[in-house]
Amino acid sequence: MNVIWNSLGWFGEAGRWSGPDGIPTRLLEHLWYSLLAFAVTVAIALPLGLVLGHLRRGRAAAVAGFLVMSSANAARALPTLGLLILAVILTSAGDLVPILIPLVALAIPPVLVNTYAGVQQVDAGLRDAAEGMGMTGRQVLARVELPVALPLVLLGLRTALIQIISTATIAAYVGLGGLGRYIVDGYSRQDYDSMAGGAILVIALAIATQLAFAALYRAAVSPGVRPQAPAPAKSVPEPSGARRAHRL
Repeated sequence: MNVIWNSLGWFGEAGRWSGPDGIPTRLLEHLWYSLLAFAVTVAIALPLGLVLGHLRRGRAAAVAGFLVMSSANAARALPTLGLLILAVILTSAGDLVPILIPLVALAIPPVLVNTYAGVQQVDAGLRDAAEGMGMTGRQVLARVELPVALPLVLLGLRTALIQIISTATIAAYVGLGGLGRYIVDGYSRQDYDSMAGGAILVIALAIATQLAFAALYRAAVSPGVRPQAPAPAKSVPEPSGARRAHRL
C-alpha cells in the first residue's frame, strides 16, 4: 500500500504538470506516436481485410484466408523489442520510423483478422439479395457487408489501439518521449514512484480508449446487428388439474 500511496504522491510533485518533462507534454507525445502508428495500421490492414473478406468463392478465397491467418500468426510471434532494435540498426530514417515499425507490426494482426472474419461471416443470402437488386461488388461491400461486420471490425480496431498505447513506451528506449520516459528514466534512477506513475498513466490511457470505443460502438453499430442477450426463460403455468393433485 505504501508504494501505491507514494506513486499517487508523485503526481502532486512540483513541476509534474508543466515543462518538457511534465505529464501533459509526455501524454501528447505518447498520443502522437500511438495515433500515427494506428493510422498507418488502419490504412494497411482495414482495406486489405475488407477486400480479402469479400472474396468467398474459388481458389482466390481459399488463398486469401490462408494468407490472412498465416501472416497474422507470424506477426504475433515477432518480439517487439527485438524488432525495434533491428529497425534502429537497419533504418537510416528519423527516430520515429523505428518506433512505427514494431507498433504497426503488432497492431496489424487484430485489425486484419477481425475485419476479414467480420466480412466473411455475413450471411450469403444478404449478399445474394443485394446483388439481385443490382448492386455492384463495391456497393455490396460498403452497404451490406461492412455494416454487418462492424462489431468485429471495431473490436479489432480497439484491440490494436490498446496494444499500441501499451507498447508505445518503447519509444523511450531510442531517446524519444512519451509516457515511457517516466518508466525508463525511473528505472535508471531507481525511482520507483516515477515508474509506477508512468505505468498508471499508460493504464489510464488504455482504459479511456476502451471507454471511447464503447461509446463509438453504441453510436455506429446498428441495434439489429449487435449481439443479443438471451431472453430469460419464462415459467410455464402449472395445469389446474396438477394444482388440485398437489393440494390432495
